[in-house]
Amino acid sequence: MKNKFAFLSLLILISALTGCKENQQNESATVTKVEEKAPVKQGQAFIKDDVSKPNVLDIAVNSPDHKTLTAAIHAAELENALVNAGPLMVFAPTDEAFAQLPAGTVEDLLKPENKAKLALILKHHVTPGNYDKEFLKHFKKLGQASDQNVPVEVKGEDVYVGGAKIIASVPAGNGIVHVVDKVILPEN
Repeated sequence: MKNKFAFLSLLILISALTGCKENQQNESATVTKVEEKAPVKQGQAFIKDDVSKPNVLDIAVNSPDHKTLTAAIHAAELENALVNAGPLMVFAPTDEAFAQLPAGTVEDLLKPENKAKLALILKHHVTPGNYDKEFLKHFKKLGQASDQNVPVEVKGEDVYVGGAKIIASVPAGNGIVHVVDKVILPEN
């Protein structure tokens, strides 16, 4: 009787363990299927940081006036470049600035086949450094991440970079965001 009870207990234990293993395999299969459907973006830009001062990307993403710029950054996949240590100066065109472009331009640039062109335009809005508007008055031109230069002009108290007027400036953890009223287009 004791052996029958031990044998029966062993069978129950094996059944329970097998059932658990099957459930774990089913859960793993479910998780794998979910991951396959929604690819996870990777890199520094996708790490949540509630402690540090916002970086230039955080400032753009959280601004109600920069939805078009944010969509362009995502389409060009430049998020990780804007969260690195820097320092970076980003000349951030407002949604109104993008609206000044010819009809259909933004929609066309956001297409996957125009990713390289969009990336060049966005890089034309980034300069290494961290200079406030007053200090920029000492420059004649700036070298952009697009490997092109843009002129700096001072008209009274206003500073124009590549023809775009700086209308506000926001310090960031890895540089500064200068809000501008125009999209700065590269020569090519």
